[in-house]
Amino acid sequence: MESIGCGHLTARLPSPLEEVRDPRLGGVRLLLKRDDLIHPEVPGNKWRKLHRNLLRAHEAGADTLLTFGGAYSNHIRAVAAAGRACGFATVGVIRGEEHRPLNPVLEYAAGQGMRLAYLDRAAYRDKHTPEVVAGLRDRFGDFHLLPEGGSNAEAVLGCVPAAAEIDADFDVLCCACGTGGTLAGVAAGLGPGRRALGFSVLKGGGFLTGEVRRLQREAGVPGGDWSIETGYHFGGYARCPPALREFIAEFRDRHGLEPERVYVAKMLAGIYDLAARGRLRPGTTVVALVTGPAGYRPDSRPALPAPRSEKDP
Repeated sequence: MESIGCGHLTARLPSPLEEVRDPRLGGVRLLLKRDDLIHPEVPGNKWRKLHRNLLRAHEAGADTLLTFGGAYSNHIRAVAAAGRACGFATVGVIRGEEHRPLNPVLEYAAGQGMRLAYLDRAAYRDKHTPEVVAGLRDRFGDFHLLPEGGSNAEAVLGCVPAAAEIDADFDVLCCACGTGGTLAGVAAGLGPGRRALGFSVLKGGGFLTGEVRRLQREAGVPGGDWSIETGYHFGGYARCPPALREFIAEFRDRHGLEPERVYVAKMLAGIYDLAARGRLRPGTTVVALVTGPAGYRPDSRPALPAPRSEKDP
């Protein structure tokens, strides 16, 4: 177990592996790395990206965290929960106008004690400029700044151990990409002969290649063998058109697991499509990092045993 020094935010590590047996994969072996089970309130890559940042904030003597995100941001939700667990006040700066009633993500964040502020889209694009940050400090006082999505050098370093936790032979490690931090970290942790494949959940996600390289440089980690698929955004961030809803429902009915729709479902749909098109060849073993919350039917069972022990990442 890992415990953040400023509070009690323990994590279940290594996260378990579960096999998906599905003839539609055409001979590709698919293992799910259930990072969504790391922590009930700060699941998956959110815990991996936040825990080092929270330690640094604690070491710096900060008492308030401020971060940015959209109205449906899992990062906003996770910072609110982690901040409360570690004794930090939290501020979430949300893109766009306030809408009432709050959606479930923002309602949860507010319930954890997070103060919500809003920036119009023009101002939000400049959110990390000195002028905007200074205005936020005038309004909220001093704070420890976390970037949108939590992706910075500390986040990358927090994601590096994920690949080493996998105790099965595999060829490709897949993850969804919103800001690039998770891919930057897991790719750096790969051993020889393995590659990482990111799936952009953003329309126009080509810029993420540069972001991953930048984050790896800032973290001082090796690049590894990685690439990003940009054709599986299904219309853009948080969009869930009928084709994706159909995939989610069929995956749930076949395997007892309902994939989180903003990130995980798009990655899994991409893996299935690449397998069908032969870009993932039969005999390839793929590990898919399940980063968002998901649910099982009561009669479902994991295909691989839970990890034998828990250890620090």
